[in-house]
Amino acid sequence: MKMRKLDESVFLNVDLEIFSQTDLKPLADALKKSLTVHFLGIEFGKQKAYFALATQPKTPDEAIIRYCKLVQTLPSSKRKIWDDAESRSFDIGFESPKRGRYFWGAVTSEAIRAASAVGAQIAITVYGPMKIVNAPNKPRRKATS
Repeated sequence: MKMRKLDESVFLNVDLEIFSQTDLKPLADALKKSLTVHFLGIEFGKQKAYFALATQPKTPDEAIIRYCKLVQTLPSSKRKIWDDAESRSFDIGFESPKRGRYFWGAVTSEAIRAASAVGAQIAITVYGPMKIVNAPNKPRRKATS
């Protein structure tokens, strides 16, 4: 049986998603120099903050460890907001590989320990092939004789 080709291009990013009963804006303000805020508001009846690293590393491990270092340097008042949150997830995003290709990856024990030390979970999201909806139709040319 023929081996299929490894597709390393499927890793997209690692996002940070936080849900809390308390206002997350002070935490977002403390992290905004190193992170991009994608969402800050209420979702599912809870405060939600959704971040991405300003510069995305090449591997999930690098991203998780960078997030954890940022959390560890927070001033105590902002760290309390982090610690009091209901959930903190480092969400690794992958795009589904093309047919005939695969992706294999692992999160190192160092990244797992770092996430555990800041009370965060590691989540995985795999995005399937995207379908274009309502694409504009191009006008057809009439055949000339």
